[in-house]
Amino acid sequence: QVHLLESGGGSVQAGGSLRLSCVHAGWTYRMYCLAWYRQAPGKEREGVAGIDSDGKTHYSDSVKGRFTISEDNANRILYLQMNSLNPEDTAVYTCATRPTDCGGSWDYAHLVGFWGQGTQVNVSS
Repeated sequence: QVHLLESGGGSVQAGGSLRLSCVHAGWTYRMYCLAWYRQAPGKEREGVAGIDSDGKTHYSDSVKGRFTISEDNANRILYLQMNSLNPEDTAVYTCATRPTDCGGSWDYAHLVGFWGQGTQVNVSS
């Protein structure tokens, strides 16, 4: 059974940093895409960052240069380092996986195979 469990959310002031973690287990794909999504109140879910099984990374324009996605393969942990946070980054952040390359569709939520429960990030001005 596939499990994805996020942690690291919380409250921070604008300009601050947080690191999210997602422990994943229960699947073994030779090729995969791991990604972080977020959803703010009243807004659609959006892809934030993705990483392929070969380590290639993808970012939305809104976080490029501020967020970094990485993976600890040995311990099956996905990270999202978030710097220079602003109130617009406030959302529930969720990790997700699918057994295909991220490719040009890394942020397509309808292609996600498994979702985590999410962790809340609040950024105050």
